[in-house]
Amino acid sequence: MSSSSTLILKDELDIVIPTIRNLDFLEDWRPFFQPYHLIIIQDGDPSKVIKVPQGFDYELYNRNDINRILGPKASCISFRDSSCRCFAFALSKKKYIFTIDDDCFVAEDPSGKRVNAVQQHLKNLLTPSTPFFFNTLYDPYREGADFVRGYPFSLREGVPTAVSHGLWLNVPDYDAPTQLVKPLERNTRYVDAVMTIPKGTLFPMCGMNLAFNRELIGPALYFGLMGAGQPISRYDDMWAGWCVKVISDHLGLGVKTGLPYLRHNKASNPFVNLKLEYKGIFWQEELIPFFQSVTFPKECTTPQQCYLELSKMVKEKLGLIDDYFIKLADAMVTWIEVWDELNPSEEKTVALPNDSRK
Repeated sequence: MSSSSTLILKDELDIVIPTIRNLDFLEDWRPFFQPYHLIIIQDGDPSKVIKVPQGFDYELYNRNDINRILGPKASCISFRDSSCRCFAFALSKKKYIFTIDDDCFVAEDPSGKRVNAVQQHLKNLLTPSTPFFFNTLYDPYREGADFVRGYPFSLREGVPTAVSHGLWLNVPDYDAPTQLVKPLERNTRYVDAVMTIPKGTLFPMCGMNLAFNRELIGPALYFGLMGAGQPISRYDDMWAGWCVKVISDHLGLGVKTGLPYLRHNKASNPFVNLKLEYKGIFWQEELIPFFQSVTFPKECTTPQQCYLELSKMVKEKLGLIDDYFIKLADAMVTWIEVWDELNPSEEKTVALPNDSRK
């Protein structure tokens, strides 16, 4: 797709922002965000008034709204954690979602040009992925690139792209132990590349710069039970990333990572983060092998069916690690109920690849 293509698609994308503070950061994004509808999820104290700059089309929900809309099923939406954003994923009626954190600002490419992250994410989502065979020139669908010699012609059509994972300049997305040993490290390296993450390969998904096709994979983007009342935080996007990748692999969908960059400005406190993360740091050493071993029956042809099947595996296998995972498995089921109630006619069968690569 040509870099000069006009992609605005203002009626097909919602921007989702979880926040606990005034959204002054939107001023930096105004020329890029103003065409779109914003769904703001206010975390923390629902009585606090969140100020949004004038001129944006938005709706704002707090915990009271979530409880009112979902009733008892609101228990699956986390509190005091950015995972509250997934409420907006289910609420939206748009084809695409771009979600961003409120401490992220517009990046500049090496030429000094301000990066329109929304449009780059749309380019990623609107061009195919190549999960079955890696192209050494990265994304072969970008202008000026193509499939290299030796790339099978039978695979060049690619598959639909479900997720576009963007990156960040300035403050890296590090865990607490890495923050502690590299407190002043900043990312200044801008790599002008997009690549498809290969089938069968997991990745650490960061929720601060993320877009996806909610019609293809939305129900799999559940950010789990984190924050208040839970033994773990800061693993909400990791959990969603592991789930969405194994389900995308099964359904024959692609996940891209790389461009667009944004500028992440806020270095969170590593000691606070360590307290929030420490169980996750231990648990992830067992979670990764679990997800690497996940397989789905052929009968699972929708994200909902896959996610419900995954919830059974979580309860059976991860429940042996800690009772938290039994609670999480139940919340996964509730989440799908919430999704289907808010999107009653949306469940669609995804055609699986009719070959033997699975």
